[in-house]
Amino acid sequence: MTKSIVTGGAGFIGSNLVDELVKLGHKVIVLDNLNTGRLSNLSQVKDKIEFVNLDISKNSEVLNNCFSGVDQVFHLAGLADIVPSITNPSNYFDINVAGTFNVLEAAKKNNVKKFIYAASASCYGIPEKFPTDENSKIKTEYPYALTKFLGEQLVLHWAKVYNMSNISLRFFNVYGPRSRTTGAYGAVFGVFLAQKLANKPLTIVGDGNQTRDFVHVYDVVDALIKAAKNGKIGSVYNVGAGKETSVNSIASMVGGDKVNIPKRPGEPDRSLADISKIKKDLNWDPQISIKEGIKMLLENINNWKDAPVWTPDSINEATKTWFKFLKKN
Repeated sequence: MTKSIVTGGAGFIGSNLVDELVKLGHKVIVLDNLNTGRLSNLSQVKDKIEFVNLDISKNSEVLNNCFSGVDQVFHLAGLADIVPSITNPSNYFDINVAGTFNVLEAAKKNNVKKFIYAASASCYGIPEKFPTDENSKIKTEYPYALTKFLGEQLVLHWAKVYNMSNISLRFFNVYGPRSRTTGAYGAVFGVFLAQKLANKPLTIVGDGNQTRDFVHVYDVVDALIKAAKNGKIGSVYNVGAGKETSVNSIASMVGGDKVNIPKRPGEPDRSLADISKIKKDLNWDPQISIKEGIKMLLENINNWKDAPVWTPDSINEATKTWFKFLKKN
C-alpha cells in the first residue's frame, strides 16, 4: 500500500487530492494547521485517513516522525492571498519558504521516494508572451509570488544536491468544489457564488475583459497524481487548461446582477498556460470544460452559504492596500 502525505490536505486543492488518493487505496496522512483549511473538507474520508494538526513553519520532532515510511509527499500547504502578503510578508516567508524547507528536510531524512510541490504561475508576473511556457521570464510582483517561487527553488535545488525525486507544478487559476473566497486559487468563483446566494451583485474588477486560464481542481488532482507516477525528476510543469476565459464570461455563466469596481494595478490582463510539456511528459490533458465546471458548481451552490460575502466597499479596502504598496515602490 502506498503511503502518502498531503500537506495542506484540509484546504481546497489538498482535500480534493486526499479524496482521490483514498479512492486509489493509499494510506493518507494529512498535515494541516487549519489556518485556511477546514476539517469539514475531510468529513467524507475522516475515518480513512490520519490527520495531524501541525504547523510546518516549526521544525519539530512531530513533523519528522510523520514522514516515517512515507512513499510520496504532495506539498500543498501555503498561504495564497496577495494583499495580506504585502501587509505581513513574514508570515508568508515562514510558511511558504521556511515551511517548505522543513518539509523537504523531513522528506530527505526519511528517504521519501517522490516529492511533488504545488508552485504558482504568479511567478510569471505580467507575462511577455502567450501562451506562457515554463522557460518564460520570472517576474514576481508581490511577496506571495516571491515566497512561492523561493519554495520552488528550494525543491529543485534539493533535487539536484541531495538526489531527491522532486517535481514542481505551477498552478494557474484553479477552481472547483471547496474553492476559497479569498486568495489565488478559486477566489473569483467563491466570491461570485457567495454573492449570488446572498442576492448581491457580482463584483467585477476593472472592465471584466481580463482573461484567466481556469483549470478545474479535478484536473489538477489528476496532474498531481500523474506527476508522482511519471514526472521527470527536477522538472517544472505548468498546470492550466491551455485556454483563456474572460471574467465577464464567468459572470455571465454564473448569472445575476453585476457591478464594476476599480482595477488593481500590477495584475495581468491575460493568463494563458502553455501546457505542451505536461501533455507530452505525463500524457495529461484537462478534461473538464469551463462551462461544465461552472454547471457543477451551480448545482452545489449551497456549499457557499456560509462563505463571507464580499461587497464593493470591502474589496476596495483591499485595493487601497495594493495602491499604498505600489506608491512606496
